[in-house]
Amino acid sequence: MIEINTAAILLGFAVGLPISVLFFWGLHWGMRVALVSTHPGRLLMLSFFIRLCILLGVGFLLVRLANTLWALAGYMLAFLLVRVLAVLRAKISQAADTRQQEGA
Repeated sequence: MIEINTAAILLGFAVGLPISVLFFWGLHWGMRVALVSTHPGRLLMLSFFIRLCILLGVGFLLVRLANTLWALAGYMLAFLLVRVLAVLRAKISQAADTRQQEGA
């Protein structure tokens, strides 16, 4: 039977939450800067590579330090949770902007 390491999952989740928030905050910032830039593609690629390196680097270090892949499972779960919340927030914000533009 598979032994689930809950301590490693919680560690991964605890590390994953702030890193995921940082990832999506960086996405938000990069999009805002790119929209007013003359070269948005370059800025978006630079933002993506920086965010990707941080996300993968911290995940790699977490697995090396915890010495188990259960920490990676918690890390990915935290990323998924923050992603779902970011998408929901964007949808709610978009709906509010649409209503405001229609004058409702």
